[in-house]
Amino acid sequence: MKFPLRLCSVAFCFAAAAAFAGSDSKNVVTESPKNSGPIVEINPRPKLSFEFEVSDAYLGDADIGRGGYEVDDFDENDFLARLVFTPRVKFGILRLGAAYERYDFGIDADNQIRNGIAGGRLERIIDETGNETLFVRPLSAELPGRLEAANFVVGLDTEFTDSFLIRIEAHPGWYGAGGDLFDGDNFRVPFIAGGTWVYSSTLQFTLGVGVDFEGKFPVLPGGGVRWQFAPDWVLNAVMPTPRLEYSPTKALTIYAGAEIKSETFRTTEQFGDLAGDPRLNNAHLTYSEVRTGLGVDWHFASNAFFTVEGGYVPFRQFDYTHVHVRYHEDGGAPYGSVGLNIAF
Repeated sequence: MKFPLRLCSVAFCFAAAAAFAGSDSKNVVTESPKNSGPIVEINPRPKLSFEFEVSDAYLGDADIGRGGYEVDDFDENDFLARLVFTPRVKFGILRLGAAYERYDFGIDADNQIRNGIAGGRLERIIDETGNETLFVRPLSAELPGRLEAANFVVGLDTEFTDSFLIRIEAHPGWYGAGGDLFDGDNFRVPFIAGGTWVYSSTLQFTLGVGVDFEGKFPVLPGGGVRWQFAPDWVLNAVMPTPRLEYSPTKALTIYAGAEIKSETFRTTEQFGDLAGDPRLNNAHLTYSEVRTGLGVDWHFASNAFFTVEGGYVPFRQFDYTHVHVRYHEDGGAPYGSVGLNIAF
């Protein structure tokens, strides 16, 4: 399982490259006055331009565990919303906005089993009369029922040369697991930097790096290629969403591929105590998953499209990286998702 984990963990570092390779060229060719030859111009943008994305995915039941500590019928709902304003400035295009993502998991503390015996801890309660009562409180799950990320987007798209495009983008924000999201311990600033070499209108090469000092791999490189090898076919082999695309019409794109997701969150100061393992207090948790499937993009307007996707999740993992506690999925699960993307 080490190879899929590494593959999941590097996903975020390719986001910058994917943004360039997955879009049309920024340049358009127009005829100059008196037909004196082509003039290359940057696509004009409205005074207030933005990108908006919202999606929701449901992942079906699967078992997940480590050793004898298991979670049966584990499912997931993943909601994402992102709004980024893209005003043009003298030296490029700024990217200023915010994003929110939330994972909700079907984790029931009563369904946690360690070595076949229900876990619990002994507690004492003293009432107003001074009488003491002993009882066993069931342990909470070692896995949080919720992961949340609320972050700002601060970035820049610019041109190093006419054929080499660059993106630098930071995501300062709060990344919390199972507690108060806006706790100061949850704040960190991961960032990405990437570029695309536009060899031609049908072939682009990308290179990127991601930096997250709290993640399992603090600095990770990556890259990819986008190749339109036929009028209706595109090999978009760029992480984190490598796929093969077929467009029978301008309004419809059918694709097969994968999506690799990975993010690091932080638990609360009491999370480990409630789970019976103090090592998990205020711990860094990296959640990773791989989705493989088929999808359809319906471009109902020139600047907007609706997505429906479904397939199979062969890999999910929770990794408390600094204390070596790791939960693997035992078998895969089906998934389905819908999304809306708008850009002005």
